[in-house]
Amino acid sequence: MGRTRYKITNNTSPHFLTLTINNWLPIFTRPATTKIIYSAWQQLQQESSFKLYAFVILENHLHFVAQSDNLSRDLKYFKGRTARYILDYLIQNKVGFLLEQLAYRKKPYKKQSRYQLWQEGSKPKLVESDKILRQKVDYIHQNPVKRGYVAQPEHWLHSSAGVYQGLSSEIEVFTHWYGE
Repeated sequence: MGRTRYKITNNTSPHFLTLTINNWLPIFTRPATTKIIYSAWQQLQQESSFKLYAFVILENHLHFVAQSDNLSRDLKYFKGRTARYILDYLIQNKVGFLLEQLAYRKKPYKKQSRYQLWQEGSKPKLVESDKILRQKVDYIHQNPVKRGYVAQPEHWLHSSAGVYQGLSSEIEVFTHWYGE
């Protein structure tokens, strides 16, 4: 039996996903770690059918809506690649406290690694309609506002909210579904 009851059920539709850093540690307070996230998304966009509809990166987790021909495979690739590069960054920059916590909180059966960056699972939720897609995109974009980090969603640097307002982004965001 799997470790999570959440499954990607339909590759022809987008899914709302949440990835959380193990023990909710503040990994994404460093520009280099967020660049790793963008790089992995860009690689998926170039090498597979990966579409990113919306995203937000907060200090210890990220939400996004994505779709691809094989989202399970792409998500596994994304988590593995980002974990490897973020851990390399933390080791090279001697970020001892975070590394100690990631080692301490690692699941015992994960024997192939000294650290565990991501909590298990991604809680994928199928987005079955444009109405639900709009709700999920709004939730993603409002997340930093609700936390009191910014007054307007498009002011959050690591979010696709600005793209939906006509601003540029480091990453391509699929907005063609979005009507006025």
